[in-house]
Amino acid sequence: MPITNDISKIATCTSCQVRENKSNYWTAVLFFKHQNGSFIRVPQAPNLNTGKPNGGMTVYYVQTSSKGFRMITGNPMLRSMKPDSNAPPKVTSFRCLDSDLTDHNLGQPPGGGADPIAFPDRPCQGVIRSQTYFPQCWDGVNVDSPDHASHIVFGTGPLDSFSGLNFYRAGCPSSHPIKTPMILFETIWNTQPFKEMWPEDGSQPFVYSMGDPTGYGHHGDYMFGWEGDTLQRAMDKCTEFNGDPKYCKEFRVQNDDEVNACTVPSVVEERIEGYLDALPGCNPIQDGPSDATGIPAESCTAISTTKGLVPTAIPL
Repeated sequence: MPITNDISKIATCTSCQVRENKSNYWTAVLFFKHQNGSFIRVPQAPNLNTGKPNGGMTVYYVQTSSKGFRMITGNPMLRSMKPDSNAPPKVTSFRCLDSDLTDHNLGQPPGGGADPIAFPDRPCQGVIRSQTYFPQCWDGVNVDSPDHASHIVFGTGPLDSFSGLNFYRAGCPSSHPIKTPMILFETIWNTQPFKEMWPEDGSQPFVYSMGDPTGYGHHGDYMFGWEGDTLQRAMDKCTEFNGDPKYCKEFRVQNDDEVNACTVPSVVEERIEGYLDALPGCNPIQDGPSDATGIPAESCTAISTTKGLVPTAIPL
């Protein structure tokens, strides 16, 4: 989509609680791999103060963005830990929570303390929360870049002694001097139904939809789409509403039915629910530790519900 497009004017609805928020947020879907080799999608559970959405994530903002702004974080091809001088530790991470979302990580922010970068290596008591930080230092010129990442980088500075993170106090380098949104995704995966189904050998059974059984390829995409100055007004005026949009008078808040009614039709006709012989699309499992590789278009097919095999890959 061209950066000149104003998503807030193109979108016909939003699945966010706030009507004025037409932004696009994306992260990979989690699947459970059964011992017989079949896959099934892990259902999601609502986070605190989100009502009863059909999926989605909680998004935290610290500052607003500009029209046309977009970025990605994480690397879907990673299958092992590879420290990057341009990104601090735990850009993406996971946390085990109880079924009522009780947190036992001693008040640590997402990614802090014992939160692993790979999938948890044992069953969680309730759910898995995936945590996705986005860079917050902009070059001040480009709202996008060819790789959707070079125009914005993570800040620099010492790690906090308590959390081991530097997202909240980091300074920006001279190449990217403008501090822009500190955005954090929290996605709740209801792994409780699979708690007693772990393989007898104890191997980790979850896999991301792009064929990642490690969790290192955890990543997210963001496209700014707020209407007018709504977000900035809210951030200026709504400073004490505990993260619940309905207490901010700058927002028009939708109910659960309105949120869940906003859907995007499938662009590829394939089966994505129920027990699957393979992950949807063209995503064979690549467990590393080397980086994953793209799959040639000629060898890539999707499983259709009615019309046989459907090509889905973009030529490399």
